[in-house]
Amino acid sequence: MSIPPFRLFVVAGEASGDALGARFVQQLRRNLGDRPLDLRGVGGEVLAAEGLESIFPQEDIAVMGFGPVVARLPLLLRRISDAARAAAAFAPDLMLTIDAPDFGLRVDSKLRKLNPAVPIAHWVCPSVWAWRQGRARRMRPHVDRILALLPFEPEALARLGGPETIYVGHPLIERLDELRPDADEARLREDAQAPLILVLPGSRRSEIRHLMPAFGEAIARVADALPQARFILPAAPRLVETIAGIVSGWRVKPEIVTGEAGKLAAFRQARAAIAASGTVTLELALAQVPTVAAYRGAGWEAALARRLIKLPSVILPNLILGRSVVPEFIQDDATPAALASALLAVIPDAPTRSRQLDGFAAVEREMRSAGPSPAANAVEAALALLERRPATAPGR
Repeated sequence: MSIPPFRLFVVAGEASGDALGARFVQQLRRNLGDRPLDLRGVGGEVLAAEGLESIFPQEDIAVMGFGPVVARLPLLLRRISDAARAAAAFAPDLMLTIDAPDFGLRVDSKLRKLNPAVPIAHWVCPSVWAWRQGRARRMRPHVDRILALLPFEPEALARLGGPETIYVGHPLIERLDELRPDADEARLREDAQAPLILVLPGSRRSEIRHLMPAFGEAIARVADALPQARFILPAAPRLVETIAGIVSGWRVKPEIVTGEAGKLAAFRQARAAIAASGTVTLELALAQVPTVAAYRGAGWEAALARRLIKLPSVILPNLILGRSVVPEFIQDDATPAALASALLAVIPDAPTRSRQLDGFAAVEREMRSAGPSPAANAVEAALALLERRPATAPGR
């Protein structure tokens, strides 16, 4: 008697979700052993390499920003219905939506109405703990389990009345060797008189436009104090031309590097960093690079953020620890003088630097608490939902 295939329907709305989905599929195959896998859904090139034939192109839904979303809204609404109907017809053993919550969670909601018996997991907790907190409670009827990347999220979702949430770990934990220096790179880090300093103004054009003038003047002030300092700016290939144009007018010009290998090499050698607030601050903490963080946006964006965000800090290492270890400068506080002063304070072997490094060690301990394999944890937590499914579920 042949073994019936395990049916997984996955919806990954962007490239990062595509990579997570592929790791989930790889681990799921290991868990299934000889049982075949029937894979359907929406994904990109990485999931396609795992055998997913996407029901429509991922590019249809990989859109960010208020304006682009509004422009593509009719297509997005149609694709939400397309994905939900396809999932309901497939009657999967498990539905997995990954990140892109504005799309994936709407698919989950429609699927729950069309086929209530399907277990639904969502990987990557939406930032409901930071803003639009009412979303947590609204997710509960149509998501059985949230698979969280950050260790504080299960408690936050419970407090907000959201779905059951399990911390499965962050993919960065699997990349520590790529972020940490070898012996030669460690020696470069030790040089406080000729330090290598990372300049990380963000990955969105709006961030770059608002932050780079302050960053440019800040590193010029650092260079005045430390004439032997070197500066490296890792840039996404699509932004190199824009960044190079801005940097051409700076008094001190950082070296621009592109590609993941160049970025990781810079992280391993850097003694300090000035960075836009975002996920990169967590990368820097795990790479043990003392950091000064900043955010600048349009005036209306800042006003809206002040009304919506209910947190004392937006820096991930600070949120994980529940205390401030990375100094952050927001809007008008992100002046060149303030940024340069904070950066100069973390370069020498002094208490300010030591406090950050001690904090980063604590961040690593928290991040490791789920174990070494986020994908294995995610698969285990998702498969556990099948034990709750009624015996009359479709396909059983």
